Amino acid sequence: MKKKIAAGIATVVAGLSLVGCSSNADVVSENISKAADNFEVARRIVFIDTMTNEYMLVIEGRCNISVDGDGGGQLEVTCRTPGGDKKHFLGLNHTATYFVEQVSPVTVSQDHYKVWFKPSVIIPDVDAK
Repeated sequence: MKKKIAAGIATVVAGLSLVGCSSNADVVSENISKAADNFEVARRIVFIDTMTNEYMLVIEGRCNISVDGDGGGQLEVTCRTPGGDKKHFLGLNHTATYFVEQVSPVTVSQDHYKVWFKPSVIIPDVDAK
């Protein structure tokens, strides 16, 4: 019984030690992704027709991208503008592809993760009558 407990504790300690083994590049990459999710990163998104090798569409600004995970071939681009947020849905197929360029550098920590709390999730929306 003691051997099973010791083996369990050793497994947990080994697993926890691996959590801290991410490289600085992994932390920076994650922090840039989080900054982009919060519209802090200027991007240029270019859609290319692979048959003609010509640009079909270019979107520039503080944009977040999300690829449809169910294989539907859809890219969602949400951009923050001075007049409000805009969301674009773009279909992808075997003749259309896209490229995302980070237009300007951003400063993120290589040592610490950022965590953002969305107030509407933490504090419930209550209507008082």
